[in-house]
Amino acid sequence: MRRMTMKAAGLFLALGLTAGFAAAQMGPGMGPRAREIRRNLHALRLVRMTEALELTEEQTARIFPALTRVEKEKAALQQRIADRIRDLRGLLERRRAGDEADLLAAVRDVRGLREDIIRKDAEIEVFLDAELSPVQKARYLLFSVDFYRRLGERLDRLRTPAGQGRGRGE
Repeated sequence: MRRMTMKAAGLFLALGLTAGFAAAQMGPGMGPRAREIRRNLHALRLVRMTEALELTEEQTARIFPALTRVEKEKAALQQRIADRIRDLRGLLERRRAGDEADLLAAVRDVRGLREDIIRKDAEIEVFLDAELSPVQKARYLLFSVDFYRRLGERLDRLRTPAGQGRGRGE
């Protein structure tokens, strides 16, 4: 019974937090469909993580806001990268002599933003390290690998036209 209550609490907390996350998401550069997919993926990950790690209510109340905040910050950084990549494409298309400085600045900006995302990932790892038990840390590592592997497999299946890949045990 307690386990079912935890799952329900985790689900409602995840949905509530992600509603706020979605409202705060980036505007013009990211379409509504992309924001919705990102929000849903984040909610799914939080709910599955709660179950896989067997988080307590207290842990859930501390971890979900931190993960949601970092995810929002990473989304903003990814949007800035997308914008800068678009600028870089434009610079290359209308390249003239002397544009090298602008190209190098754009490349530097993209690299810096990618490093910012890596720092955000490291920040959340340090936070989780302080919040999780040793067993939960091991479960989190396995959960992360499995979650993204399964997600990749599902995306591959969606990309494969119907009928292809069948007959090989797939």
